[in-house]
Amino acid sequence: MTETPGTPAPRRRGRPARAAADGGPGARERIVAAARAEFAEHGYDKASIRGIARGAGVDPALVHHYFGPKEQVFAAAVEVVAAPVLEAPDIVLAGGRDEVGERLTRFFLGVWDNPVSRAPLLAVVRSAIANETAAAIFRDLLSTRLMARIADGLDIPDARLRAELAASQLVGAALLRYVIRIEPLASADVEQVVAMLAPAVQRHLTGE
Repeated sequence: MTETPGTPAPRRRGRPARAAADGGPGARERIVAAARAEFAEHGYDKASIRGIARGAGVDPALVHHYFGPKEQVFAAAVEVVAAPVLEAPDIVLAGGRDEVGERLTRFFLGVWDNPVSRAPLLAVVRSAIANETAAAIFRDLLSTRLMARIADGLDIPDARLRAELAASQLVGAALLRYVIRIEPLASADVEQVVAMLAPAVQRHLTGE
């Protein structure tokens, strides 16, 4: 097609216009923070690129430019959780086997109690309930990166099944305490929760 002199050239696909690309300093970080809030509040299915862009104060095209489709935005939003999860098996397996349940429980609740990691965890859990993409990310964090590595470090029969039963105790407690917020569990002191929950986790991991 012949271009009329003085008219702007057509924009290439996949690249935001100059105004959209000018997100200002820290645009990428603002998008990730807005995505965490959007996914945590609405879950994966109801969260939108437009809502994320609005929260970050940028054009939706800039969100696509940095991250691509929604599933990649979601992965970036929850990646902050991966770092402590990768370190956890070494922490949990260090020391005596009789305290492994307490160490795992303390680590798990500590990640939830940390404001930095709580928002992406809420995003993962609320989204995983209804969406397979989010559920796959949650399974990878919980099963592959955390519990499978702990199970491999325990020299016991049925280690994987035991580890997943322990995870069911921890995830159930986290859902009631941090997501559904059932009282008095939601307001209980974390040390009290650890003291009461850890023996059940320990029994699943190393009990008869």
